[in-house]
Amino acid sequence: MDNGSNNAAIISEAIDVIVEFAQDESGSKLLVLDKVSLAIKPGEVLAILGPSGCGKSTLLRAMIGLLTPTSGTILAHGEPLVGIHPGVSLVFQNFALFPWLSVRENIKVALNGLNLDAPTATDRVRRCIDVVGLEGFEEAYPKELSGGMKQRVGIARALARGPELLCMDEPFSALDVFTAESLRSEVYRLWSGGSKLPFSLKSVVMITHLIEEAVFLADRIVVMSARPGRIRTIIQNDVPHPREYQSPAFLRMVQRLHDVITNEQMPDLPKEAVVPAPAPGGIPEPSPLPAVTVGHIFGLMEIVRDQGNQMDVFKLDQLTEYDFGHTIAVVKAGELLGFLDTPKNQVLLTDLGRRFLDADINGRKIIFRDQVRALGTFRFILHLLKEAKDYRLNKEIIEEELAVRLTAEDVEKVFNTVVGWGRMAEIFGYDASSEELFIDTEPSSSSNENVRPVQ
Repeated sequence: MDNGSNNAAIISEAIDVIVEFAQDESGSKLLVLDKVSLAIKPGEVLAILGPSGCGKSTLLRAMIGLLTPTSGTILAHGEPLVGIHPGVSLVFQNFALFPWLSVRENIKVALNGLNLDAPTATDRVRRCIDVVGLEGFEEAYPKELSGGMKQRVGIARALARGPELLCMDEPFSALDVFTAESLRSEVYRLWSGGSKLPFSLKSVVMITHLIEEAVFLADRIVVMSARPGRIRTIIQNDVPHPREYQSPAFLRMVQRLHDVITNEQMPDLPKEAVVPAPAPGGIPEPSPLPAVTVGHIFGLMEIVRDQGNQMDVFKLDQLTEYDFGHTIAVVKAGELLGFLDTPKNQVLLTDLGRRFLDADINGRKIIFRDQVRALGTFRFILHLLKEAKDYRLNKEIIEEELAVRLTAEDVEKVFNTVVGWGRMAEIFGYDASSEELFIDTEPSSSSNENVRPVQ
């Protein structure tokens, strides 16, 4: 927890913030943030780092007044925040430019409501254009600009407001690797003194899922856990300036953050092939499933096999096109199925995983079916189907049953994962037109292998 509620210099502060979103008309809630406390101090770049879906953007929006928390307190300079924080500008990840306005006009939009006279407004826009290197493009329209140039316009527009706090929500995620790195370096120079800021910008908050980006830009790094979002730790970044990606201090900090994230998402615990115990009354208990496809699991396993059956998880992530949180989710899915193990920072194929990859398509189906059937969520759903009329149940009914038992999960994602894995395993079918899961086996049958072919 980051304390500072009695200090009026604190630009924005969240205290025990909880955010829940309604999932459907039944009133079920999805817990996104769970008692998060954080203070944004003057004179710092703060990075909020965490896997996709952990609530990073939700926390940022709550702290600047774009959404109201379910409970908890948001302060601006020590006072309860009412409406939008007056000293904040936000840079969006998808540019959010007006296509019918020129570069100059898009930036000038930020001055609405500031009551500046014409010469002052013109000078402010000019200075912002100069800071982000847009000279010569003042009269260009967004359709004429590359992604990097569009984001420069977005940054210039945010600066034109004269904020004390600049917020950037994954500002480089929509850019290609080379453009993102170039713009990232320019933002670094802008903040660290390589460029003269036109206004008294005090602090920057940046949302990211990239460890190296956080280490390169931030003074403090907030590491969030997977949903529901909680602050796992806050690390002071002591890597000296100017920062170089290959310097020993930089690499040490990256490894430190790697270890924190790995311990959170891939804990080094003994692995036991234990079927979840039934709940009271003999009903199997469902458990969360990583929201990944079967193809991603098998593809990742092939990559690990190609690298000698064992890989460092971060090197593995570099070979994929996904963010680190998704890579971890795929690894966790493979581990859940018994195909992968994760000692320390390593991902390795188990004997079962190697046997699976060596099998033909029918052999793979049998192995996959056996592993899926052992999971509590699938045993729970099969139990529901066997109790249902005609052994069919509508998606809505299954999601309601899951929501009661998996209160912190996005049950629609769980259902979609169940359908994808269950179809591959051929343990039930799914009728997309009626949105029904179904099986073709009698409840009294001694075998559970007779299922209707997948549609």
